[in-house]
Amino acid sequence: MDQVLFVFGSHPVTLAQAAAGAAALGFLLLLAVLRAVSRSARQNAVEADEQARRADELEERLAALARTQAETIGRVQSMTELLAQRQGELARAVAERLDASSYRMGESLARSSEATHENLAKLNERLALVDQARLSLGELSGQVMSLRETLSNKQARGAFGEGRLQAIIADGLPRDSFAFQHTLTNGRRADCAIFLPGDKRPLLVDSKFPLEAVTAFREAQTPEARKQAETRLKTDVTRHITDIAERYLVSGETQDVALMFVPSESVYGELHEHFDEVIQRAFRARVILVSPSLLMLAVQVVQAICRDARMREQADLIRAECGRLVADVIRLRDRVGNLQKHFGQVNDDVAQALTSADKIARRGTRIEQLEFEADGPSDTAADEPLPAPLGLRGAAE
Repeated sequence: MDQVLFVFGSHPVTLAQAAAGAAALGFLLLLAVLRAVSRSARQNAVEADEQARRADELEERLAALARTQAETIGRVQSMTELLAQRQGELARAVAERLDASSYRMGESLARSSEATHENLAKLNERLALVDQARLSLGELSGQVMSLRETLSNKQARGAFGEGRLQAIIADGLPRDSFAFQHTLTNGRRADCAIFLPGDKRPLLVDSKFPLEAVTAFREAQTPEARKQAETRLKTDVTRHITDIAERYLVSGETQDVALMFVPSESVYGELHEHFDEVIQRAFRARVILVSPSLLMLAVQVVQAICRDARMREQADLIRAECGRLVADVIRLRDRVGNLQKHFGQVNDDVAQALTSADKIARRGTRIEQLEFEADGPSDTAADEPLPAPLGLRGAAE
């Protein structure tokens, strides 16, 4: 027992010590195992309690789930019934809406069809108007081309201006107040001469149409070209003014002024807007530039002068006619007075006739009632002689 088995450090270990140590170690291991078993048992008990608790909770949840499931089944059944009812109502509502929509759609289609037919008819009418407008536009284009060709030729342009002048004068003045192509003593022939009342000197009008110079002035793109066109336009218009002043202003034979007719409002406006010195030169030369509208105004003034002159010439006749008219009015007044007297007499006769008729009616009533009393003093008027008829009375008067 005292035999040394091994040396641990500096201490020898004997067999008895080793056995005692092994026994102590075994006891310790046994204690450890017992502790572990006890701990495991306690843990198993806790787990069992937990499982039991969980089982109870699970049973409670299953019971609650079963109740919930039953409630859900009931709700589902009621919801199914409600859905079936709602589905039926929805089907009826959809059917009614479809019928109403079909009816409205039919009416709408019918109205749309009628409106479409009306629109097509109107469209056909408008197309017919468009065709007429197209034909008119074609005719107008032809007229514009003809007018352009006319304006491009100087002689044709001059004839166009004279034609407008003659149309304005002939439409506004009496036939004896003007003359076309009037020849003066100097051999010059004016386009138109207007004769004023009480004055043998005619007012001469000559037509000029400086279209080419005005067109060049309008279409000038550069300052140099515009200046050249301006110079050309001034020269042409000044030459026309000088020709009119020298040819158609004859002292003692014509009026002191002459008219230069420009048959285009735009050309006249261009001259007045950009060439004031030319207009002033024309005034100094006693030549007045007139456009178609100003010529119409001058014609109206001459027409008023002619009317006043004719009224002065016919003043004696008008005075005599007014005297005859006054005599007729006086005679008419006398006759109306006589007629009023006759009407007054007729009213008196009618009143007496009504009085007699009343008396006759009263007498007839008494006869019908068998009453023959004597008439009163008011009935003596019945014995008076009847008035003479109106015709005889009028003859007697």
